[in-house]
Amino acid sequence: MTPITQFSQLDLTKTYTYADYLTWKFDEFVELIKGKVMRPMAGASMLHQRYSVRISASIYQALKGSTCEVFTAPFDVRLVKTGANGDQQIRTVVQPDIFVVCDPGKLDDRGCVGAPDWIIEIVSPGNTAHDTKTKFDLYEENGVLEYWIVYPGHKTVTAFLLEDGQYKIAGEYTEPGAMPVAVLPGLSLEWAEIFAAS
Repeated sequence: MTPITQFSQLDLTKTYTYADYLTWKFDEFVELIKGKVMRPMAGASMLHQRYSVRISASIYQALKGSTCEVFTAPFDVRLVKTGANGDQQIRTVVQPDIFVVCDPGKLDDRGCVGAPDWIIEIVSPGNTAHDTKTKFDLYEENGVLEYWIVYPGHKTVTAFLLEDGQYKIAGEYTEPGAMPVAVLPGLSLEWAEIFAAS
């Protein structure tokens, strides 16, 4: 079999597994959504990086001493509903911007197996539909308990909480104040610390 060293060698009409994904030897970060390869993501903008660092640093500080851990992309999240299932059976691998896992049993050297407790995606120009529809549906279906979408250009955060298998809006944050995390009682992020002028 010819080694895959460039994204252009992939057949985007085919479906792939995590086992296939592990053999690819190109630099672009891609995601698998139900076996379909999503095109390489553009590099994050300065604003995206700034907010990602601020959010993950705030979460890291808040979680010190907890069994919960915060991670940032690139770190594979293999969405499966019943255990690891083996690499050949895993068909969805995503790279959330930021995520928190409270069950150490879900972690290995390659990332997270199963749904993180909390995922945060920072919308970039050109990927709005991916974060607000494709990933929204995927995270809901796979049991991610809390999902935040950050809109850098508007300095807003929309938080969703999984209730009875569906996401309900838990909060919309557009101005200075606390942004509580429903799945981690007692933890909240400060809007002003995230969106402060630099």
